[in-house]
Amino acid sequence: MKTLLVAEYREGKLQGSINELMAFAGKVGGESSMFLIGRETDLPKFEGTLYLADIDTCGEYNPDVHKQLLLDTIATVKPDMVVFSHSSYGWDLAPRLAFALKAAQVSEVVDIVDGVPVAPVCNSKLRRKVASKTAVTVLTLQAGAFNLTDEPTANPIIEKISTNATGKLEFCGYEQAEQGGIDLTKEQVIVSAGRGIGKPENIAIIANLAKALKGEYGASRPVVDSEWADHNRQVGTTGQTVSPKLYVACGISGAIQHLAGMKKSEFVVAINTDKDAPIGEVADVLVVADLKQFVPLLAEKIQAL
Repeated sequence: MKTLLVAEYREGKLQGSINELMAFAGKVGGESSMFLIGRETDLPKFEGTLYLADIDTCGEYNPDVHKQLLLDTIATVKPDMVVFSHSSYGWDLAPRLAFALKAAQVSEVVDIVDGVPVAPVCNSKLRRKVASKTAVTVLTLQAGAFNLTDEPTANPIIEKISTNATGKLEFCGYEQAEQGGIDLTKEQVIVSAGRGIGKPENIAIIANLAKALKGEYGASRPVVDSEWADHNRQVGTTGQTVSPKLYVACGISGAIQHLAGMKKSEFVVAINTDKDAPIGEVADVLVVADLKQFVPLLAEKIQAL
C-alpha cells in the first residue's frame, strides 16, 4: 500500500496536522511519501521522499496550481491513497483532485481496518467501512482520529517540483472569525452537556454545576444543533478546541469530533449511564449514573464546601 500525504503550510508555519497524516500512514503500513508547498528552510521530520514546491512561487493557496502539482506528483508516485487533513484546505482541494483523477473520495476518515477506510455516519453514532473501486482513493482525515506514539526524527529526501499552471483565483489572506459570547478556550473548568441531558430545560443543571466549580458550561454538537445551547459554547472540530484543567462531560457519548475538541484537557470526568460509551476511553474518571440525579447532588455538595 502506497500513500501520498498532503501536508499543509499556513501563514509561514507547518500545520500540526502533519503528525496525524504520518500516524495514519503508520497504521496503513507500506511506503509513504509526502507533498508540501512550503519552504526548504522549514521542513518536517519525515522518513521518506518529500515532494516540495516553493510557496513563494505557487502561493499559499491556489487551487488550480496546487491541483496540478498534485496530479504531477501522483503520476510519479502512483499512490493507492492520497491523504489530506479534513481542514478548509483539504475539504476544498480533495474533491477537485478526486474529480480530476476520476477517483473515489472518502471524507472524515476516523480509522483504517484491513486497508479499508472507516468513516462515521448518522451523526457519528455509527461507523462504516468504505471500500473504493478506483485505483486511487482520495481521503480526508478527521482531526484527532490519528495520533503518533513517537515523534519522528528522520530527515526527508527532497524532490523539488514546479509547474507552469496558472490559476484564476487570487488568494487574499485569512479573516479571523468574529468572536461572540463566551470564549471557552480561556476557561480552566468546563462542564459540557451532551444529548444525554434529555431536554433543553436540563441545561440549567449543567450550568449550575459549572458555576459551583467556578467554570463555564459547554455543549456537544447535537445539543447546539437542537438549539438547546448557543453555538459559541460548542466544543469539537466544528466548535471550540479547549484545554482546561478539568473537563466534565455530562451525557456525552464521545464522538471523535467532540473528543478532538477536548482531548488536551488535563483531567476528564465523564458522567454517563452507558459504561461502554467511547468517552470512557479518554476519561480519567467515569461515573456510571443518571446525570439528572447525580449532577445536582454533586453541585450541592460542592456548594456546601
